[in-house]
Amino acid sequence: MSLVPPGVRSAAWAAGTEGLEKTALTFGIIPLTDCAPIVVAYEKGFFKKHGLDVTVSKEASWANIRDKVAIGALDGAHMLAGMPIAATLGVGATPKDTVTAFSMDLNGNGITVSNELYERMVAADPEAMKTRPTSARALKKVIDADKAAGKEPMTFAMVFPVSTHNYELRYWMASAGIDPDQDVRLIVIPPPQMVANLQSKNIVGYCVGEPWNQRAVEMGIGKSIITNYEIWNNNPEKVFGVNKEWADKYPNSHRAAVRALIEAAAWADLAENRKEVVKIISAKSYVNAPTDVVDNSMTGTWRYSKDEKLVALPDFNVFHRYAANFPWRSHAAWFITQMYRWGQLDRAVDIKKTASGIYLPEIYRQAAKEVGVAAPTIDWKPEGVNKANWTLKQATAPITMGPDMFFDGMKFDPSHMVDYIKGFKVSHLKVDMKALAKLNK
Repeated sequence: MSLVPPGVRSAAWAAGTEGLEKTALTFGIIPLTDCAPIVVAYEKGFFKKHGLDVTVSKEASWANIRDKVAIGALDGAHMLAGMPIAATLGVGATPKDTVTAFSMDLNGNGITVSNELYERMVAADPEAMKTRPTSARALKKVIDADKAAGKEPMTFAMVFPVSTHNYELRYWMASAGIDPDQDVRLIVIPPPQMVANLQSKNIVGYCVGEPWNQRAVEMGIGKSIITNYEIWNNNPEKVFGVNKEWADKYPNSHRAAVRALIEAAAWADLAENRKEVVKIISAKSYVNAPTDVVDNSMTGTWRYSKDEKLVALPDFNVFHRYAANFPWRSHAAWFITQMYRWGQLDRAVDIKKTASGIYLPEIYRQAAKEVGVAAPTIDWKPEGVNKANWTLKQATAPITMGPDMFFDGMKFDPSHMVDYIKGFKVSHLKVDMKALAKLNK
């Protein structure tokens, strides 16, 4: 599939491949549906089209991804949107400057609980469980009852401390007054191991990407109670991350990879290609999950419980629409606010400056121009302000954008980030807020 007018592709391709500094590359993935842009770029020949000989390496955990990119064992990888930020700032690991010029997708996660916990939530607050998005109010009542009975906190899982899943699970819980650091126990479990741990009752619930919510539902061992689209419409999920040192050393190869990923993501996002995407990524070498389970999430359908009908969620997995591949610096800034909110970051930094050094939209714009794809001409945008589709006119051509509402009605204005951080009723701030405010006027 060509995304550019005749003549543009050949000129860009020839110029790019002639100047590639490195062509044999290894990119890491985690077995989730949103590894699709990398896998599709490999399987459908988009990497080869742009002069790259790529090997796709399936990794066991996000820690593996982080560490292998840090030491150069991987040239780049499928990363959680917060990982380049955490790696650069040294949150949870030795600092290593890491950057991204490509966002891999929007949405794609869900929160699933055991059947037993679900029934307790329904009994505790039937009204809260009748409407979507599902409130955490019922969970709060279950937690309070357990406290009164002297029981130990329940254990929930997420995939990584700086993952979108961690922040989404915390955001959902805190909206009902649950303190995720005191009222429950949160642990890290790699995505493919979530279902087994729920089945063995090591945990009562989790937040994970697909297909691991649908897998639990289809097995009849859990119920998916809310998606991350419902928590924050069209939220950023994964990015393609590389070391800054690598990006500086191989700029043409980096841009070639981004070109290939843009084309692959656009191809994967077309409804007529979704069945083929499902077939490709379901394979043992990638996601290694039943095709019908992957199909439910990838084709925009969702089953909240085994006895419910499939419901349509057309924007659940977005790989290219709505400027999904653009590395918005405002998205990076939002993740930094969450690192402050939950005490992961305890020193004051200039948030805009930090975000601007990690998310690199200028590289995306160059690559997008070379493959004839429209790109935003701004780097920052507010969130929580659009209830329906809207048109981004500050772009090389108008781009249709999706809703961006938070389920609790909050708004994120990147020009008032310190106020945003202060606005949460449940948080564990460890930073000197005066120092933070001074750096972020």
